[in-house]
Amino acid sequence: MAVTHLVVKGSAFPSVERLVPINLIYKSTPARISLRCSTDEFSKMEHFVQGSFPNPNNTAIGDNTLLLWEYSLPNPPGADYTIEEKTPPGELAIRQGVRVNATDGDIGQVDEFLVDPGNGRITHIILREGHLWGQKRVTIPVAQIDRIDQGSVHLKLDKHAVGSLPTMPASKSGIESS
Repeated sequence: MAVTHLVVKGSAFPSVERLVPINLIYKSTPARISLRCSTDEFSKMEHFVQGSFPNPNNTAIGDNTLLLWEYSLPNPPGADYTIEEKTPPGELAIRQGVRVNATDGDIGQVDEFLVDPGNGRITHIILREGHLWGQKRVTIPVAQIDRIDQGSVHLKLDKHAVGSLPTMPASKSGIESS
């Protein structure tokens, strides 16, 4: 399992999520990921999430019209607005916050990944578990993942085994371009 792309939400309005190839990471720490591209180059990268209205007359709908509908106005009556994630073929998108299930039930959510910088392979997932004031982050080796589907990560471990794994201190993350 390797990371090939990041989905990065821009800071300028409208804050669109863009698909960023992993080779554009300049440096990273637990608190920040810096990209090897300008803000202008970032703004030209492919949108990760794309939405559209059905167009029965095959007439062109400009980007500004979609932007207006998507961010400002509710869907007009009878319009089916569709949203599609542009995950590269053969890959699976895993978002922060995806549910994690032990063999005996739900245990928390994906907080982040630990990645080998030499080959881009995921070595561990960081699980956030607990309630608002009692949260902890647990380091789970990728070998302990049974399967991943669109809605959750399923572990080979039960809740007791997860509880005995190493924990990490809480951190804030951020992404910047240079």
